[in-house]
Amino acid sequence: MTVPNTPAGPDARADSFEGASYLPEAPRPRRPLLPELLIGLLITAVGALLGLLVGVLWFHLAPRVMLVAGTDAIRYVDPEGEQRAGADSVFVLLGLGAGLLTALVAFLLTRRRGGGISVAAGLAAGGLAGSVIAWKLGMWLGPSTNVLANAKHAGLGVDFSAAIQLGSHGALLVWPITAMVVLLALSAAFGKREEDPPPYWAGPQDSPVRQDSLPENRPEDRPENLPEDRPADRPEPTA
Repeated sequence: MTVPNTPAGPDARADSFEGASYLPEAPRPRRPLLPELLIGLLITAVGALLGLLVGVLWFHLAPRVMLVAGTDAIRYVDPEGEQRAGADSVFVLLGLGAGLLTALVAFLLTRRRGGGISVAAGLAAGGLAGSVIAWKLGMWLGPSTNVLANAKHAGLGVDFSAAIQLGSHGALLVWPITAMVVLLALSAAFGKREEDPPPYWAGPQDSPVRQDSLPENRPEDRPENLPEDRPADRPEPTA
């Protein structure tokens, strides 16, 4: 069995190590902490502001649960309706779209610098903050949660809308999870790549060498009084 990236030949591996001198790898520069924090806070703020737009859209697009006040009770206009599940579905779809949009924009703007943990953390925090803001804003723009007050205001026999509510609070996690998954997929497919290190058997001719590490070629280091190659010293061919 041949080890991967091993040169062919029985003596190739041993010869590749003869006289090989490797230079220590330069440490990778660390990114400053302050710019990373600013990028994370900026992405979080953008997600929170986008949550205002998502909340307005949820208020206008979510189906209404209609009620009617009778003489003895308040009843559903459509007892078998699925308006409450529809409101959750609309919120989930809006979260999917917002997560996809924020992840795509953040990746395109930070692709050249190689992304970073601040981008992922900002998308997660901004997505969660935007979901909570959209949820609260949609409920605040809708009817009050006081059903009795709404029934008295509408009157007997008049249909009125119930408050917009989010039945499943797990829908709040759709936005941040979508943003993280999309960012991971984009980074894996189109992210900035690092150069692969040379194979372990590579000799000095294959590894980069700094010019300042090479020895100086000084005239005094050259050997003197080298023997001349005279014709008399050469062996005569025998018949």
